[in-house]
Amino acid sequence: MFNQETKSIQKIARLAGVLYLIITVAAAIAHFYVPSNIIVPDDAAATVSNIAANESLFRLGGIGGELVVLLSEIVLSVVLYVLLRPVNKTLSLLAAVSRLAMTTIHGLNLLNYFFVLLLVGGGGYQAAFDPAQVQALVMLFLEAHSYGFTIGIAFLTLHVLTLGYLIFRSGYFPRVLGILFLIAGVGYVADSFALLLTTGYQTTPIFIALPIAIAEIAFPVWLLVKGVNAPQWEKQAYGTATA
Repeated sequence: MFNQETKSIQKIARLAGVLYLIITVAAAIAHFYVPSNIIVPDDAAATVSNIAANESLFRLGGIGGELVVLLSEIVLSVVLYVLLRPVNKTLSLLAAVSRLAMTTIHGLNLLNYFFVLLLVGGGGYQAAFDPAQVQALVMLFLEAHSYGFTIGIAFLTLHVLTLGYLIFRSGYFPRVLGILFLIAGVGYVADSFALLLTTGYQTTPIFIALPIAIAEIAFPVWLLVKGVNAPQWEKQAYGTATA
């Protein structure tokens, strides 16, 4: 039974690594490439013009890319729960639920992009507003999307901190990975709350962004290359797992 379970848990660990990779690539397109090529800060007219001229990029890269991220996040939440429940079932469930909460918020947040398309694409809406009003509304919904994304990340902070603790206590992942996630979790908390609750905070400082990036890269690479220490996972799963 253990040999079969060993192969199964290694496949699950590799699947988690693949899902992290998919999320990273799709998020880079949806959150960085598309906005940087379409949104012109403080220039509503140019932004509306770019969206109208690059509607396919906005739909496929922005909305489609985000949908790939969200669907992958749902699967990853379940997979991480399976990997880490031998450490503590309650905390593993907390980590999964908080990540799913972020995913739900980000899914609803996509409505802001559809509102933008409705305004830019016509359909009778442009007739109800003059061009300056359309431009102002487009920028409003884009700004709302940005805040909605940050609100989702605020819920992710609970996931990252719990994940770090579970990895640190697991015994079948290197403790340094857990430490990295705990540091990243503190960074997520500081960054998201500063963006939401203070004025004048626009860009994530490098000393916050760097630990987050290292943690989010190191763990998937470990999952893909090393997987999980299967004997130790089996010991936890069938021996001393905490309820």
